[in-house]
Amino acid sequence: METLLQRIDSEITAIGGKRSKSRARVIEVFFRTGTHVTVEELTHAVRKRNRSVGSATVYRTVKLLARLGYAKELDFGDGLRRYESNLVAHHDHLVCQECGVVSEFKEPRIETLQEQVAKEHGFLPTMHRLDIYGYCRQCATGNGRTGGR
Repeated sequence: METLLQRIDSEITAIGGKRSKSRARVIEVFFRTGTHVTVEELTHAVRKRNRSVGSATVYRTVKLLARLGYAKELDFGDGLRRYESNLVAHHDHLVCQECGVVSEFKEPRIETLQEQVAKEHGFLPTMHRLDIYGYCRQCATGNGRTGGR
């Protein structure tokens, strides 16, 4: 983690950014969360360790991480912007439309099929994202929906 933080700090200063303990704390907490996090959730987590860090600092830092390629912004259509590390292995998402839980999954057969489709169409993909929307097991069975196996 320390090497990553040093690398990011060097990149920030190389583009004219300033070093600060608050920014370093935000970056550290962001990478330790390991989940899809909103700015508000990240601010809350950062403030557990340092009450003086403001939400504007968190917002600017996450946007900077995205600009540098260390984070990506996710929009699951619920009006919230979430961020996750770009350093984690590729995965796709299951998004519950009832409770908002986002679950990650990896399925090699989907990846293989996508590669085949792209090849058949002479298409060179640079990235993809798969988000499946529906109801998690708890919400599906709790509301009488079928398919919540």
